Parts: sequence; C-alpha cells; structure tokens
Amino acid sequence: MQAQEVLRQLRIPELEDVRQYVRGFPTNALMGIGAFAAITTYWFATRPKALKPPCDLGLQSVEIPGGEYARRSVLNDNNDDYMTHYYSDARTLYEVFQRGLRVSNNGPCLGSRKPNQPYEWQSYQEVMDRAETIGSALLHRGHSNTGDKFIGIFSQNRPEWTISELACYTYSLVAVPLYDTLGTESIGYILDRAAISTVICDVPEKARMILDCVKGEGKTVKTIVLMEAFDSDLETRGQENGVTIISLKQFEAIGKANPQKPVLPKTNDLAIVCFTSGTTGDPKGAMLTHQNIISNTAVTLKAGPQDVLISFLPLAHMFERVVEGVVLIHGARIGYFQGDIRLLMDDLKTLQPTVFPVVPRLLNRMFDKVGEF
Repeated sequence: MQAQEVLRQLRIPELEDVRQYVRGFPTNALMGIGAFAAITTYWFATRPKALKPPCDLGLQSVEIPGGEYARRSVLNDNNDDYMTHYYSDARTLYEVFQRGLRVSNNGPCLGSRKPNQPYEWQSYQEVMDRAETIGSALLHRGHSNTGDKFIGIFSQNRPEWTISELACYTYSLVAVPLYDTLGTESIGYILDRAAISTVICDVPEKARMILDCVKGEGKTVKTIVLMEAFDSDLETRGQENGVTIISLKQFEAIGKANPQKPVLPKTNDLAIVCFTSGTTGDPKGAMLTHQNIISNTAVTLKAGPQDVLISFLPLAHMFERVVEGVVLIHGARIGYFQGDIRLLMDDLKTLQPTVFPVVPRLLNRMFDKVGEF
C-alpha cells in the first residue's frame, strides 16, 4: 500500500492539471518564461561549435627513425622529407606578406585600439605602402643589404613593430629586436655586437635607454626613430651624444620623398637576429634566415582570412613572430593589445580573436581569476 501511495504521488501530471497550474501564473511571469525558453533554444542552436584540432593534441609530433630522438610534426604530409615551406609562392617573409595581401583581397591586416574604443584597421596594401616608405628612408640614410643592414626595433607590440619589420624584409635588411627586460648593459652589448646604427623605438623612455647605452666613443647608434611624440630636451640630449632623434612621421616623409625599389631577399638570406636574455654571460644572437622561419610557419597551424590573432606576447621572441607569420601568410588579421596586460581581457572581448597564443604562466593566472568567481 505504501508503495502504491508513493507511485501515485510521483505520477506524471495530466495535461489539464498543468494548464490549470499555469493559468495561475501572472502574465509577466509567463512572458518571462517564454522569453527564457526562446533564448535558451536559440543559444543551443547557434552556439559556436568546438574547432576540430588539425591533429591529435596528445601526439603532435613523431620520432624520426634513426634520428637520435629528433621529431617531426605530424602536420607534415610527406614522411620522408623535411618540410621547408607550405606554399611555393611564400618562401621568404616578404613573399609571406605578398601572399596574405593577395588571398585576403587586400583585406584588413593590422589593428589597434584606444581605451574604450573599437579596433581601427590598416589594410594589407596600406601596411605594405608604409613598409616601403620606411624601408626607402632606411636606404636613403645609408643602410643596404650589403653594408649597414642591421636595424634595431625596440618597441612593445603594435602595428608599427610589424610594419618596421616588414620594411627590413622588403629591402633585404635584418631586424634585431630589443626588449627592456634585457637591461641597459645587455642592450648596449647587442647594439655594439650587431653594429646597429638605427633603432626604431615606440616611446621616449626607450630612446633614453638607448642614449644611456651609447655614451662614450666608438658607439654605432646614429639615429633613433620614435613612434610617439617627444620633447626638445630628448632631442638635445641626442645631439650631445651624436644621435639624431626623428619622429616616425618625419621618417616616413623622407621615404616618400625618396622612394626606393624593393630589394627582395632570398630564402637563405639573414632575416632576423634574435638575442637571448643572457642568463649565462652576454646575450647570444640566434641568426635566423628566411627559410628558418618559413619552415617553422609551415608546421605550426592552419588559418584563413576569417581568422583574427590577438598579439600580446613579446614580438622580440620568436614564438610570437612565427604565429604572426602563420596569420599573415593566410591573409588573416592581427589585433594588438593596448599595451597593458591588465586590459587584455577587455581587448579579447572587443577583438574576439580566433587565434590566442599563450604561455602556461598566463593560463594559470586566468585559471586563478576564474576560480575567484
């Protein structure tokens, strides 16, 4: 009897009972329930589908037989040959950008934003034009692929970083990234070691660091190009050290007035010298050719013109450089963070990137933040 009583209480209510129950609800409550049901149904129907990874994420590389523990990417379709490139028309970093320009149909390329503002974009052709202008100015001031070819770039991630780098590739010059965590002593060592005469900086503070490094005789730096505005005191200090300080806007004007025909690089030409932080002794410069970098982009990931990268990891490190190369070769977009890591989540929300390169330390921070809620 008790079991029958329990089953009677647990029975599914009749439709008429449900109707009577619902009729007792206020109109506003019924409208709210209907709206919630509609929104929930819409979300389930339109929610983004999880992207299928290009390979088993637990087995992204395989050991090469007889290779003494050497491994190759599983994205390499040819098991016998080393993968030097993915696209035959993109064998240098200059050709990488040209391919991106073509497949994107001159779509948006580099984007940046001001606080509480949407991203503003420069097209592929606009970026290429500015790169040729800056490169022309470099050649006009005496740089060449056979002589003074090392160009320092001392800046946080921003469109001008990539444009300056592309200017180097367009005229077979060599980019040498600098970063402030190196310290004055290491930066001075790199400037002397690479005999850098021109450094492109973003803010006056970094120009002052360069000037601190070039005190004394025999220093090679002769020109500092500044992206941001600077005062006359900095210009005077530069003159006292034999260094010309010029704005990027003025530098581009020089290039426009003295246009130079691109000097296209070859695959084995030096593209970039990436210096280590010098944890043991002086910084060491890794001399990377165009082919070195292209071979890395060939086996990293696949993208398309619809993709968007958030650029915030230091461009002075090769991980971010390779990812940007992958994005540009496929005609996709790069949106730069505002320069403050504390605003990264706001940048992500605004940009809505599809490519988000991270390091474990950042993921741990994000995990801790989520755990606070």
